[in-house]
Amino acid sequence: MKRNHFLLGAISGVTVAASNDSFFAKALAQPALPGMPGSAGERVLVLLNLVGGNDGLNMIVPHGTPEYYRYRPTIAVPPSDVLTVNEKIGFNPALRSLKALYDRGEVAIVQGSGYPSPDHSHFRSQQIWQTAAPESYESTGWIGRYLDGAALPKENLWNGVAIAEVLPEAMVGRSVDVPALSDVRSYGLRSDRRLDDRNAFTSLLSDQRVPFSSPYLAAVTQIEAHAQRGSEQLPKLIAGYRSTASYPATPLGRSLALAAQIIGSRLGTRVIYVQHGSFDTHSSQKRTQDILLEALSNALVAFYDDLQAHGNDRRVLTMTFSEFGRRVAENASRGTDHGEAGPMLLVGGGVKGGVYGEHPRLDQLDNGDAIYTTDFRSVYTTVVERWLGRAAHGIVGGSFPLIPVRA
Repeated sequence: MKRNHFLLGAISGVTVAASNDSFFAKALAQPALPGMPGSAGERVLVLLNLVGGNDGLNMIVPHGTPEYYRYRPTIAVPPSDVLTVNEKIGFNPALRSLKALYDRGEVAIVQGSGYPSPDHSHFRSQQIWQTAAPESYESTGWIGRYLDGAALPKENLWNGVAIAEVLPEAMVGRSVDVPALSDVRSYGLRSDRRLDDRNAFTSLLSDQRVPFSSPYLAAVTQIEAHAQRGSEQLPKLIAGYRSTASYPATPLGRSLALAAQIIGSRLGTRVIYVQHGSFDTHSSQKRTQDILLEALSNALVAFYDDLQAHGNDRRVLTMTFSEFGRRVAENASRGTDHGEAGPMLLVGGGVKGGVYGEHPRLDQLDNGDAIYTTDFRSVYTTVVERWLGRAAHGIVGGSFPLIPVRA
């Protein structure tokens, strides 16, 4: 039994490696010396999971590719609606506010992200993206491994935070406990529902009359103590943070508002996980995805407005990912089915904006799917080495070229 497999609690929003000469190598500059302003020791990574398999072709639209319109006669974004980046691609119009960030040089588009022999199962592909292990089944996540090996104070409960109901696999480590947060007021150890009083669980664990002995009892007790202490600390630690940003009244908006509070309160947090979706658009895709993309765009822009107002925008990098893209051709229900390869976005004041990697060719498909052109582990390697300031060996399996997305 792994200590991090416990669900510690839920906090939801309050009002809240590789060759440096590769085409990826220049964007994330070498980290500054530890302790310096904006150094790796002060930077925060926000992982934004677009759950369900986001259709990248209707997100970053290949308006210059005739095959796109041939394969999608009813759901393609009309060329006149595309927010043009260049003669080949542009943003979905639902991403208008995010396009403004792109125009300021604060959004990098990494095209065609995927991995060899992709899996179309939600469960398995999520597992692959969160453990960075397409060829094996790992018990720890890539961020969990980073947190395990980072020179971080072990007594700090907030080195990593997941703003989610359940701890994502990406954040599971061997030695660092990561709280899963969705509501500040209800944060604490989830135990037997009959034990409504949090103190009742502590009393149960320490009751000498309990008629059993377990080697795991000490770990359970320690985790419970962390959760209890965290539930008492967190509201006080973030209480002084004030935001004037206009966050949308959406789950993602509330999650990012809480993330900004945690970041601005200087709790020593290095990684925050949030999620948005579901993007599993098998039918009536256009309306559903447009709503989700607009919510994504508005929440991200509010988040960076908030960070900028507190002087934090250049020390926070947000990375989007999704377990897979969608098939190139639309289906009979005006949706798309599980596919392969899609864009990842890197957002923040420390990003060298632009377009990276090659867009998958739509005239050369693999059984109806776009073929990936960028291994997602290159993005992870870049983030670990050039943003978080750690060697990627042991965190991201193998050696992968870096991406030049750091200003």
